[in-house]
Amino acid sequence: MAASLLSRAAAAAALRGAARPHLLARFPLPKETPLPPLLLLLLLLTATLPAVGRVGWAALAAGHAGGYGCRAPALAVGAFGIAVRCNATSSSSAVSESAGVHALPRTEPVVSAEWLHANLKDPDVKVLDASWYMPAEQRNPLQEYQVAHIPGALFFDVDGISDRTSSLPHMLPSEKAFSAAVSALGIYNKDGIVVYDGKGLFSAARVWWMFRVFGHDKVWVLDGGLPQWRTSGYDVESSASSDAILKASAAGEAIEKVYQGQSVGSFTFGAKLQPHLIWSLDQVKENIKTQAHQLIDARSKPRFDGAVPEPRKGIRSGHVPGSKCVPFPQVEILHFSIL
Repeated sequence: MAASLLSRAAAAAALRGAARPHLLARFPLPKETPLPPLLLLLLLLTATLPAVGRVGWAALAAGHAGGYGCRAPALAVGAFGIAVRCNATSSSSAVSESAGVHALPRTEPVVSAEWLHANLKDPDVKVLDASWYMPAEQRNPLQEYQVAHIPGALFFDVDGISDRTSSLPHMLPSEKAFSAAVSALGIYNKDGIVVYDGKGLFSAARVWWMFRVFGHDKVWVLDGGLPQWRTSGYDVESSASSDAILKASAAGEAIEKVYQGQSVGSFTFGAKLQPHLIWSLDQVKENIKTQAHQLIDARSKPRFDGAVPEPRKGIRSGHVPGSKCVPFPQVEILHFSIL
């Protein structure tokens, strides 16, 4: 076990060392500042899905990230990215791979495929397939889930579990709507949640953030996602159970009922919005004037420069004034793996 933990620590150190030059080239950090998995995970979530207006990208308040290896961070996230500066500590708990969800270290936002395999049958561990793809990729995440997914995993519809009153894609739903959808999936507040996606580490970061925004901190991302799970030699289910499909459908129906003002019954999961994790469009605009916080844009450099069109029609190219580019494809290396 000691060798395994040592190996994982060495791999993490190698990743952070390799990622550092890309970060420092765009966003100077103190030399003593390591790159915790949380930072890499946040860069992923800022680059994958759009969020504008009342529920811009996640913003961590000072001190909030202390449990993930950052002590007193000064950071904010606007509509297009995040800003991070932290005096970090690398304290992490050495926990047995089969210690269970209640013994999971809160110092890391990710778990390994080995840990999940050892704890897959724990009734308090819920696994979510949160695969999502850019429209141009023409991939159907629900169909792919039905073809192959981690045994027992539920499907989390990123498109469906969103604000039905907004014309913008993937806006956060209300507390009640999120509670209704997650309850329909059969998830309780006591559950530990492990999220993965089909690319390795892409849209899972968004769903991880959503649960944290709604007050659930017992949530982790599967390192390397489904590709790493399969590479590790673990089984996948090639057909979804009728119960899982019904739950995915029920989640969509529940959120629709909430927005239509219909009754949805009792909840097993109660969401509580954490406003300090969100910036509004007005806050982003004000920060452009004051420059009190540094915004980081985690999209690719060509998109940041406005050299290529945005994936969605009708969205202007370029970036928020004053933001800096830290493109996640250059930071998130080693085939979408953090540990």
